[in-house]
Amino acid sequence: MQNGHIYIVDDNKDIRDLTGRYLAEHGYKTSMAEDGRALRALIKTGTPDLVVLDIMMPGEDGLSLCRYLRETTEVPIIMLTAMADETDRIIGLEMGADDYLTKPFNPRELLARIKSVLRRAQSLPPRKLLDIEAANEVRFNGWVLNVKSRELVDKNGINYVLSTAEFMLLSVFLLHPNTELNRDQLLELARGREAQLFDRSIDNLVSRLRRKVEVDHKKPELIKTVWGKGYMFCANVELD
Repeated sequence: MQNGHIYIVDDNKDIRDLTGRYLAEHGYKTSMAEDGRALRALIKTGTPDLVVLDIMMPGEDGLSLCRYLRETTEVPIIMLTAMADETDRIIGLEMGADDYLTKPFNPRELLARIKSVLRRAQSLPPRKLLDIEAANEVRFNGWVLNVKSRELVDKNGINYVLSTAEFMLLSVFLLHPNTELNRDQLLELARGREAQLFDRSIDNLVSRLRRKVEVDHKKPELIKTVWGKGYMFCANVELD
């Protein structure tokens, strides 16, 4: 039984071969790329289930390739970094990488991280065919969201400016209306957006957003709590 198709991108042949053999022994199909050019050629043949991507490579580096993958696919990415590359790790995560592992690494730990990332990716609801950032306005439940200014306008014409984190959270809800989303899913779906990562507490951020969009934030009708699971955004969404 095949567990998935993994692309391994690293200029070190020994690491590619060793990692590829180990993953193959555990039921994964693997394809190798020694640099950015080889990865781009591989992607044209099909999208894998996950990419293991080294940051430090000659030519196009892993950060550039991470950006390319995020712009063209939704494939999960685990980045390989040197112990001292803390800044690159942070940049990689902000660009949308799902996890990272420092070199030298134990293949068992890489396998565990691959399984964890794939479980998270497979648990996410399908992305709705709405492009929030390409729209001018988004309408829901009497509200109008001006996407460029990130302002909410209520039915009385009063404007409310959203913080970056509030806009991120609302965008995720608008892309997945009437869908149960747990806290991990909200974090995962928000990754890769232009804004910074969420506040540490999703619950605090939900509370802040409720104070702006709910008639009574203590009795929410739009952002409802699904006890033991997370939240659901209950509204019909229209894009202009």
